[in-house]
Amino acid sequence: MPTISATTKTTGTTTTGAASTAAAAKTGTTKQTLAGNFDQFLTLLTTQLKNQNPLDPLNTNDFTNQLVQFASVEQQIKSNDTLASLLSATKASTATNALAFVGMSVTADGTSTTLSGGKASWVLSAPRNAAQATVTIKNDKGQAVYTENRGLAAGDQPFTWNGRSNAGTPVLDGQYSISVIAQDSTGAAMTVSTQITGTVDSVDLSGTTPALRIGNATVPIDKVKTMRRPPGA
Repeated sequence: MPTISATTKTTGTTTTGAASTAAAAKTGTTKQTLAGNFDQFLTLLTTQLKNQNPLDPLNTNDFTNQLVQFASVEQQIKSNDTLASLLSATKASTATNALAFVGMSVTADGTSTTLSGGKASWVLSAPRNAAQATVTIKNDKGQAVYTENRGLAAGDQPFTWNGRSNAGTPVLDGQYSISVIAQDSTGAAMTVSTQITGTVDSVDLSGTTPALRIGNATVPIDKVKTMRRPPGA
């Protein structure tokens, strides 16, 4: 008499064993399909026990192992459901906490900020003194509108642009990005990180990570470095 893991014959027909059922479950069957297959498995097991040869009884270890494996898959699906519920609850909690940023003044990693009323501000962070640094500001089309050569001290320092080109002409309000190429006193290149500052107007919850809206700029919440309440708020 063949074991449960093999193909068995009852009344002249061939029935797929539990091994193929478990394999199908592992390849993406739905919970409903899995439940149906589990019922089929039990039916097959019962039928096989009823029709086994008394002189050659079924090996109980084989079909018990198959049953345990199938039950493990079912338990894993239940665990996945629980994990999905926990993730959903965590996302809802994160979204609620993100709303606390609205109205706050924040500093976050980023290069792009909004020029409004002839003013745009960034924070430049140099790992050490820069003997020479070239600061370039570009519009939303990637065109350079302002370039400045200057030295930088080690650490964080504010950089404010008055919204004028190198020719002294005011540019239109909008989104502008900043980049810095710097060298230390030995001529070695160094990386200067940039941060943006501003007041959070709203929170975008459409993505996997909440994003803060600062003017027209969007900042992932995990990029925020500091947060403070504006004076008088």
